Amino acid sequence: MSTMTREEIEQGLQDNRFAPGGAARNAHAEVLAAAAETSGDSELFREALDNLINAYLYSSESTKMLVPFARLLQEYDKDPGAFSKGDAHSLFWQFKWVATAISESPEIPLESATGWLDEMERRYRIAGYSERPVRESELWFADVIGDDERAERAYARWQAADRDDMSDCHACELNGQGHYAMLRGDDARALEVWQPVLAGDKTCAEEPHRVLATALLPLLRLGRFDEARAQHLRGYRMARGKESLLPSVGKHIEFCALTGNEPRGLEILAEHAAHVAPLANVDDRLAFHGGVLVLLRRLRELGHGHLPAVPYEGVPRTVSELYEVLRAGALDIARRFDARNGTTRISERFLARIDGAPLVDALPLGVRSAALPQSAPAAAPVAAPVPAPAADGAALAELVQRAREARDLGHPGSDALWAEVAARVGTRPEDGASPVGAAGTAEAVDPLVRVDVADHRALAAARAGAADAAALVTAARDGYRALGREERAALAELRLASVAAQSGAAPGEIRELLAVALRAAEALDPGEPLRVRRIALAELSAIRLESYLRSLEATDAHEHGHGHGHGQERGRGELAAELTAFVAAYAQSLPDLVAEVEEMLGRIALSEGDPERAVPLLAAAAARAIAAGRPWQAVDPLVLRAGVLVSLDRPEEAEEDARSGLEHSRELTDAEEQAVVRLTLADILLGRADGAAEAAELALTAAHWFDQAGLTADGGAQARLLLARAYAHQNRNADAAEVLRSTLPDLLEHGEQQAVAVREFLGDLLRELGERREAAEQYLLAAELVKGWEDPRPQAGLAQSAADQLSDAQLTPEAVAAYERALELHRLSGDAPVAEVRVLRSLAWLAIREEVTATGVARARALMAEAAGVLETARGDAPDSPELRSELAQTWHQLAQVLDRWVSVHVQEDDDEDSGPAEKLGDAELTALRLEEVLLWDRAAGVYTDLGGDHLAERFQCLNNAAWTERELGRPEAGAARLSALIEELRTWPEGTVPEWILPRAERTVGHLTD
Repeated sequence: MSTMTREEIEQGLQDNRFAPGGAARNAHAEVLAAAAETSGDSELFREALDNLINAYLYSSESTKMLVPFARLLQEYDKDPGAFSKGDAHSLFWQFKWVATAISESPEIPLESATGWLDEMERRYRIAGYSERPVRESELWFADVIGDDERAERAYARWQAADRDDMSDCHACELNGQGHYAMLRGDDARALEVWQPVLAGDKTCAEEPHRVLATALLPLLRLGRFDEARAQHLRGYRMARGKESLLPSVGKHIEFCALTGNEPRGLEILAEHAAHVAPLANVDDRLAFHGGVLVLLRRLRELGHGHLPAVPYEGVPRTVSELYEVLRAGALDIARRFDARNGTTRISERFLARIDGAPLVDALPLGVRSAALPQSAPAAAPVAAPVPAPAADGAALAELVQRAREARDLGHPGSDALWAEVAARVGTRPEDGASPVGAAGTAEAVDPLVRVDVADHRALAAARAGAADAAALVTAARDGYRALGREERAALAELRLASVAAQSGAAPGEIRELLAVALRAAEALDPGEPLRVRRIALAELSAIRLESYLRSLEATDAHEHGHGHGHGQERGRGELAAELTAFVAAYAQSLPDLVAEVEEMLGRIALSEGDPERAVPLLAAAAARAIAAGRPWQAVDPLVLRAGVLVSLDRPEEAEEDARSGLEHSRELTDAEEQAVVRLTLADILLGRADGAAEAAELALTAAHWFDQAGLTADGGAQARLLLARAYAHQNRNADAAEVLRSTLPDLLEHGEQQAVAVREFLGDLLRELGERREAAEQYLLAAELVKGWEDPRPQAGLAQSAADQLSDAQLTPEAVAAYERALELHRLSGDAPVAEVRVLRSLAWLAIREEVTATGVARARALMAEAAGVLETARGDAPDSPELRSELAQTWHQLAQVLDRWVSVHVQEDDDEDSGPAEKLGDAELTALRLEEVLLWDRAAGVYTDLGGDHLAERFQCLNNAAWTERELGRPEAGAARLSALIEELRTWPEGTVPEWILPRAERTVGHLTD
């Protein structure tokens, strides 16, 4: 016997209906159903069965609904009259769920499944319902058993049948129609059918969640990548954590695996690790695990099979281990379906899915994901890599020629070319490797090529600050000397000075190496074409390094008490003078070097706080680089100049420079440079009214490049912040919130000011999405960050924003606490009367939210009076302030509304003695309250009149409320007179200045009052 009372069961059912879907809700619903059955109360038992069916539906145990549905159907057959119209409708509606559950249960024999469909059709016909839901159920059953002809007939009859109140909602039906088109290979048709759902025109409790997930692969297959990205961002946040939508989660994981976003897929899998274990609904398990298997297979193919995945049945698993166990389990389920259905359709579809090839190499999503390891242990031993042979000697010679030209030009692609040369000839001079020609004969490698390869290796070591850099550079120098290539040897001498400076050598040693390099350049044959360039490079390096050495020595002297206060400024001045002299000397002969120097001069000007001087220098540097045939060299000065122009409030010129920088960046190979130029232009465009869409695309690409450069937490975070802002400008708040959430930990590390701004921004996005609690949490976290600031206003504003959201979320005690804290902070600032008044009014309404009582009304009245007092005090300094006058009118208006609520509690149409307050007001008290209401509304309307047409709507509302209250006082003519006077006045206003709705509504009210 159950020990639960009827009241406890009823309360339990009430609570269970609003509990999150899942195993816990199901278990509670099962207990309640058993208790209700034991109670012997048939009505309560039916209610509990209905609740249990609904609980199972919104979980991964939906196939369990068959048993309670059969019991409920038995109850109906025993006594149909015991079912209300609504109860009967619910029972027949659940027949559709049961039909789906039968198709998804391979243990139910085919004959039984067919019998359930026949029973559904019979009962619908007897009840007078359309056959439309029956035919849809038949369609999906025919599809899984491979009877395509029957499926086609069922689809046609489904579409032809009338809609009635047993039909699925439009959004769900469109889901099914599009899915059927997709199964038939018509992605374009499927997306056309789904469009109203994707656009948000047709929605329900489960849509567009499911359609957003199902549409991902069709969008990719049709090359509509931007839409696919957007639908993933929007759709996953809808499906995340919902047990009944695990098949949709699986599709999002699959999408990530097929778009080069395997790390994102792993993160989604980790978020749903608890559901990877076997699910009661094996069809959902097949669908969810199918998407997971696509991801795991891709990770194995990329060499990441050893990585930890998620546990399975409590046991930690690597990617490969989880792949094997899930694949075996899923194929077993598919075979069970096939055995039941007498077809191999389920297995064939499943295998085709998990073996799917990537649909795009890399589709940046904008969200931050942890990168996979760059290299991973191979699953099996592999042969050592061998140099790629040149097709023949001529091909190698042509490759070397291109590499040398790129090197001499300073082209960004030089490194890749030399890497290819090195792969063909071998990277070590002693390895004896040589390319094999087409005929298979070994050909000797030119010794100069080997030295060039060694020189490139030395340069790479120098850039990386490697310990052996000096030795490698020395070897390359000696190699060039041995071959009589003194112009290359002279360049190596210069590199030795740079390597010494990089390694922290003594100033004297560095200066000696610079002198050696200059002598080597000057010693070149006067007829050597590169002699002037080598001398100029030596001079420029000396200028740069000497500036560094002077600063080093000045710092050292300062530490020993011999420094002076202006050493840094003088150092910059000397450097600028030397660079200016260099420009004058080589402007005509070496424009590319001069371009570098002019960029340096521009940077010096900026460091001295002189942006106006920097602008022409940076422009000259870019122009000279382009004229010299080195457009990639113009990117940095153009991007820098664009930023300077923004600071000088010259956005049009800034955009022009940034676009030019982007145009000239095509040949850049450095990922960070590619990212910076895009982020710069995106930031500029976001300040333009019509620039958000392009800014979003640029920021998205910038984030991708920053990730490639290993700067995800730095530049990547800033790019994602800008991307979120660009999405918000386009009202893509869901996309913006998803992007911002993903990079939030990074952004919070970039200083307190940004942390506050980012949390407030995320709160704003969540507020727009109607996620009140989450928005309040962000505002409160931001408020905590500014707690120690001297100015209390930021914390006050954030506390008030949090209070507003807590209030909207019906969290009254929490909202009151937040409002009271905001009020305290506003009063500390002493200069925010409007904010203070709005908090007081909000607290007044919260006082009567739960129940309108005498105590609550008294508190509300006191708070409204306090608000009016604050405004009257503030008006002492600004008596004509429109804002203060408007707020005062609004306070009177709202106080009248509070009083009207109190009157309404006491004036109830029914005679139920248990309704309303224990002690009702008498007629005299009610009359006094109504008269006060009229007075307050009239006072507010008078202020709104003085404030003009912008406040016409508020004025009308006050007069309208006063008019109806006059009627309650038995003076309808007085109320009609108020509105009639307003009507006459408004008819004299210029055309187009009165909102269209006001006059008709005022006239209708007058008619009602005088009827």
